[in-house]
Amino acid sequence: MGKATVIPFGPQHPVLPEPLHLDLVVEDETVVEAIPQIGFVHRGLEKLVETRDYNQFIYVAERICGICAFGHSMGYAETVERLMGVEIPERAECLRVIWHELSRVHSHILWMGLAADAFGFESLFMHCWRLRERVLDIFEKTTGGRVIFSVVKVGGVVRDIDEGQLAEIKRVLEGIKDDYSQIMNAFLKDTSVKNRTVGVGFVSHEDALSMSMVGPFARASNVNYDVRMLGNGGYGRLSDFKPVLDTQGDCYARVKVRALEVLQSIDIIEEMIAQLPSGDIAVSVKGSPADGAEAANLVEQPRGECYYYARGNGTKNLERMRMRTPTSQNLAGMTTALSGCDLADVNMIVLTIDPCISCTER
Repeated sequence: MGKATVIPFGPQHPVLPEPLHLDLVVEDETVVEAIPQIGFVHRGLEKLVETRDYNQFIYVAERICGICAFGHSMGYAETVERLMGVEIPERAECLRVIWHELSRVHSHILWMGLAADAFGFESLFMHCWRLRERVLDIFEKTTGGRVIFSVVKVGGVVRDIDEGQLAEIKRVLEGIKDDYSQIMNAFLKDTSVKNRTVGVGFVSHEDALSMSMVGPFARASNVNYDVRMLGNGGYGRLSDFKPVLDTQGDCYARVKVRALEVLQSIDIIEEMIAQLPSGDIAVSVKGSPADGAEAANLVEQPRGECYYYARGNGTKNLERMRMRTPTSQNLAGMTTALSGCDLADVNMIVLTIDPCISCTER
C-alpha cells in the first residue's frame, strides 16, 4: 500500500449537490477513512421559536428544507397539536397523508435524477426531472405552491382538495406510473448502472442497527423499520403497510428501495383518495401551550425518521423546538459505506445516502 494522503472533498463539488465536507484518508486509490465536517449552512431556525408564536413558526419549519418542506410543516403541527391536546378532523389527516406521499414521490424521483447524473446518465437525469414536474404541477394546483406550500396549520389544513382535483390526481398518477416503469427499468436492469452500484458502498445489517441508521439507507440493509408502520395520524387508516426492504446493503439496494417506494407511495395516495372522509378540514385552536408541557412526534420523511420535540412556557412562543433529522442519524453509516471504497465511487456512495445538510444544520 502507498502512503496515506488526506484529500479534501467538498463542500463545493461539481457532482455532489450538498454543502458537505469530507476529509478522505486515501492510500493509492482506496479510501481508508472518511471524516465528515458540517456546519456550513447553520441558520439558527430553532432559535426563532422565541420570537415567533406557535402559529407563525410553522412557516419557519417548512423552510428548513425545500424538498422536505411539507413533512416538516406536518411534523411540527402534529407536535404542537399533541402539546395542546388538539384532535384534528379525519379529512385533514388524510389530506396531509396525500400531500406527504406526493412529497416522497417528488423527493425520490429528484434523487434518482441526481444519481443518474452522478454516474453520467444525462438522458436518464432529464427523464426523471421531467416526470417530477408532473408532481409539482399537482402541488401547484392543490396548494398554490411548487416547493413551499403553506397548506398545513395547527389544527388541520388551510385548503381542501375537491372531487375534481382528486380525480385529476388519480389520472396524473396513473400516467406517472406508466412512464416511471421505463425509468425504473433503466435503474434496475441497465448494465452500466449496475457496474457503478452493485457491491459498492456496502453496509451490513448489523452495522445499520448499531449505528441507528434510518430511512431507505437502513431499509436497503434489511432494517425493518418505517415510522408509517406506527399508524400515526392518517397512516392508521392504511389497510396493509409493509416497508420496502432489501438485503444487499449496497448502492444498488439503496437505488432499488427508493425506486420501489415511489410505487408504494402512489398506492398509498390512491388508497387515501378512495376512502377520503367528508367533513371539516380544520378545528379552531385557541390559547397557549401550558408552562412546562412537552410533546414529541415522529414523521417518516423521504430520507427517514425525523424526530420533533416541543416544550411550552405558558405563552404563544414555545420555550423550545428541536428536530433530529434523518441525515444526522445516517452520517455514521455514510462513513462506514465510504471506508474501503475506490476514490472514484465517493460521490456515488454519498448520493445514494441522499444527505440533506440543510435539514441537518437548520
